[in-house]
Amino acid sequence: MKRLILSAILISNLMISCKSGQEDTNSVAIQKLDSLFSSQYPADEPGATILILRGDSVIFGKGYGIADMETNEPAGGETFYNIASVSKQFSGVALMMLAQEGKLSLDDNVKKWFPHFKAPFYEKITLRHLLSHTSGIPDSRDRTDRIFVTTATDTLSYSYLEKLEELNFEPGASYEYMNPTFQLMYTIIEKASGMQFDEFMRKRIFDPAGMKEAIYFEEGREIPRMAHGYLENKDSSGFMQFDYGEESFFATKADGGLYTSVREFVKWEQALRNNILISEETLRTAQTPKIAIADMPGHSYGYGWFIEQRDGFPDKIYHTGDNGGFQIYAARYPKEEILILIFSNRNDRNREENAQKTDEIIKEAGWFQQ
Repeated sequence: MKRLILSAILISNLMISCKSGQEDTNSVAIQKLDSLFSSQYPADEPGATILILRGDSVIFGKGYGIADMETNEPAGGETFYNIASVSKQFSGVALMMLAQEGKLSLDDNVKKWFPHFKAPFYEKITLRHLLSHTSGIPDSRDRTDRIFVTTATDTLSYSYLEKLEELNFEPGASYEYMNPTFQLMYTIIEKASGMQFDEFMRKRIFDPAGMKEAIYFEEGREIPRMAHGYLENKDSSGFMQFDYGEESFFATKADGGLYTSVREFVKWEQALRNNILISEETLRTAQTPKIAIADMPGHSYGYGWFIEQRDGFPDKIYHTGDNGGFQIYAARYPKEEILILIFSNRNDRNREENAQKTDEIIKEAGWFQQ
């Protein structure tokens, strides 16, 4: 009996020790993350909101600096950032949802949806090519008209494609990141669904995902708890607002016009995990490499997401976003159920270095282990 009691005490002490050890490891990781970001985003300058989700628990979440320099509103979990090209995954999921419902096929060619586009090569470009940046379509938008550049909506922005005469490469042969091809999805979604783009995204994407306040930018439209993007003014040692009216093609939606918060983005992640919008198979297909990126070793592109495969780390599914002063990073490790969000309203920080250091801290803490 004494041996049994002693064994029980030893096991209990071991469990307490292990728990205490993990708590210490977590505490160290949190301190490292806080130090990493607090050193880069001073309290009186444009800042960032950071969130790390593991399973269903937010294990790190904090705002740094200022969301709006005019009102001095601090950045936080409910701050709405323009997530720029991270918006592409929402348009991509909408397109794949419509494909699941039989309202379009990803093998449809562009000519089917834009019969007025004159060049015959549109018959060779499929929706899969649009989703994976492998269409060969160049970005030859006219940038001489400043009003057009700063105010153009999706349909105006891609209007040059009607008379486009040549491609940069044969569809499917190479990768070239291209915003106008995602803008085409604005119209394809409208035609296939019979709904206005914003209405479809609200009723079929945002509401089912629980993103009750997510909203696309339009001039004059009120955006809740809105952060502004900023550039540092080297001459005055201050910051200049840099978003709509200052940045090129800020007003397009399907490729980069969505405003949301890190807290709402967690709901998007949960909707993807729980197959609320598209099936597990469809999501897996979207996040499987379709084309290697020559100048980014270990990286490829799927349908609206980058994939990073790096020795010593799980496969990472992610996207970056840059629009005006906004610098955005959203990464998910699907098997490990980890989400990393770095939403910032200044674009002068080293995003790739921050992402790598964050990954290393997570690995050291053992958070990749299920």
